[in-house]
Amino acid sequence: MNDRLIVGEHPVALDKEGYLVDLDDWNEAVALQLAAAEGIALEADHWEIIGLLRQFYREFQLSPATRPLVKYVARELGPEKGNSQHLNRLFNGTPAKLAAKLAGLPKPSNCL
Repeated sequence: MNDRLIVGEHPVALDKEGYLVDLDDWNEAVALQLAAAEGIALEADHWEIIGLLRQFYREFQLSPATRPLVKYVARELGPEKGNSQHLNRLFNGTPAKLAAKLAGLPKPSNCL
């Protein structure tokens, strides 16, 4: 993974795993480039989860692991979206890590 991303003409610093160094650098254009690097074309369902993750982070000041993420999505959007199958399909089988990265949040602390 590169240690930076160029969005427009602005460099965005990334850590060695591709997460933003400065969370304030995040915007939708950054998310689109991060997703493209992961082979994902962001659609409405992705944006919905990304928005919820950012809301979770504002509320709790941490990126959720998979189980709390699933529970939070189920609480906010209902069980048809708040389940592991749906989130794994959207985020290539690593919803907590990848969704946090695309949302411009730190890697969940208990993810390898």
